[in-house]
Amino acid sequence: MEGLMQDWPLLVHTILDHAAKYHGDREVVSRSVEGPIHRCTYRDIDRRSRKLASALSKRGVELGDILGTMAWNGYRHMETWYAVMGLGAVVHTVNPRLFADQLDYIINHGEDELFFLDLTFVPVLEKIQDTIPKVKSFIIMTDEEHMPDTSLREAVCYETLLAEGDGDFQWPSFDENTASTMCYTSGTTGNPKGVLYSHRSNVLHAMAVCAGDALALKSTDTIMPVVPMFHANAWSLVFSTPMSGAKFVLPGAQMDGASIYELLDTEKVTFTAAVPTIWLMLLQHLEQTGEKLPALERVVIGGSACPPAMIETFERNYDAQVIHAWGMTETSPLGTLCVTKGGLEDLDADAAWQIKLKQGRVPYTVDLRIEDDDGNALAWDGKAFGHLKIKGPGVAKGYFKSEGGDILDRDGFFSTGDVSTMDEHGYMQITDRSKDVIKSGGEWISSIDLENIAVGHPDVTEAAVVGIAHPKWDERPLLVIVRREGSEVSGEDVLKFMDGKIAKWWMPDDVAFVDEIPHTATGKISKLHLRQQFEGYVLPTANAAE
Repeated sequence: MEGLMQDWPLLVHTILDHAAKYHGDREVVSRSVEGPIHRCTYRDIDRRSRKLASALSKRGVELGDILGTMAWNGYRHMETWYAVMGLGAVVHTVNPRLFADQLDYIINHGEDELFFLDLTFVPVLEKIQDTIPKVKSFIIMTDEEHMPDTSLREAVCYETLLAEGDGDFQWPSFDENTASTMCYTSGTTGNPKGVLYSHRSNVLHAMAVCAGDALALKSTDTIMPVVPMFHANAWSLVFSTPMSGAKFVLPGAQMDGASIYELLDTEKVTFTAAVPTIWLMLLQHLEQTGEKLPALERVVIGGSACPPAMIETFERNYDAQVIHAWGMTETSPLGTLCVTKGGLEDLDADAAWQIKLKQGRVPYTVDLRIEDDDGNALAWDGKAFGHLKIKGPGVAKGYFKSEGGDILDRDGFFSTGDVSTMDEHGYMQITDRSKDVIKSGGEWISSIDLENIAVGHPDVTEAAVVGIAHPKWDERPLLVIVRREGSEVSGEDVLKFMDGKIAKWWMPDDVAFVDEIPHTATGKISKLHLRQQFEGYVLPTANAAE
């Protein structure tokens, strides 16, 4: 017997429908690429998205077509998302921080037919347009006044295109499992792979993110995603913010600490999200200026492990709750969120702090497990660490064009490539990437734990740990450090600071100082480039072992 409920497909456009009808006057504030701050409402975004969808439909865009975007967080990019998805076409966000050959591969593999781009990226696309022949036309996201003189083929001004459309355009109906968005993995091993999200997965994920025991988004919030829209769906915030009816602030191209502070302050942002490198710049700005953020309540930090010192600084100095998060492109992306669990409110300060350092626990729609090398489930005791696996309606079951083959195990779990522990309360903690964990004498050492402790030293700006070949122990840790400007801290000073905070046999065998640690296009420390940089490095303990 079937229930007698209405068939109401979970399509992404219904999020904007809801925001426009029930929160229509709430502001969407953008720092435009042209310079000025732009203000509009959800009602405006809805009308303009319909106009764009109408114009694209007139130009032949159909269900299943793939349209690329290379743009910052701004109102036009948001309109493009909802317009394209509303037609049943696919938004393919492209990360501009990738190298030219990676951009060529991703755009060609994605078979993008039209390409939307901000003014910033006109020179980038001009350089590679001859190697991406499938793109028929480039839509430059500006008005006629700022339209550049460009060699891009079939270049169209966004606002001119929009004027061709009808603001009363009605969204077509299609199955909720229709593809909606596509992001490519970073491709640290082999070519990048396309993760193809559905309308259903994006809506369910946004609902899970909004929940009170997740990010607890509400209409009284002012939300600013600093994480880019080209980075794993901007952690769902382009969906979950209008779903909640919150005021939306989009920071555009200026990612420096002063510019981020300006918007947080002037727009009275209560909730924001980004990777640690962004928050490092903000905290440095705040330290230098002495400025505060009295409106800020919650800060999501994800993308890579958050140093404990950063959590402590936000909470102690700025009275902002840090929500440590973990996820992947393949998980829509938020998989766990570190929020307090019922029944644990009375933990002593030290125990509560240890939990806060973890990547957190799952919302409904996510299931986790950890396994040893033989696929055996490991105990949830906070000590045993193994390969982290995940399943749920927001988790990929395969890659675009079947790249990578079958990626699920027999129980339907996806192997994340992370190594983690699970404690008795269901909190997960990443100890390393499988390829980055240091295997010393048959035991595993967590590079992340070492990095987090080292960066707690007041004269250390950033730290990374890689395994270096060792004749006796197979691998031993090398600690790579960027000194705080003006500091002359020594390796001996840092190791002394770490002493007593980790097991003796985990202590790095050497410390190397660099001016800069390499990062990936998504802001994570690039262990691949670090290993290449220190290839052939001889640890001082290596000679003693021979």
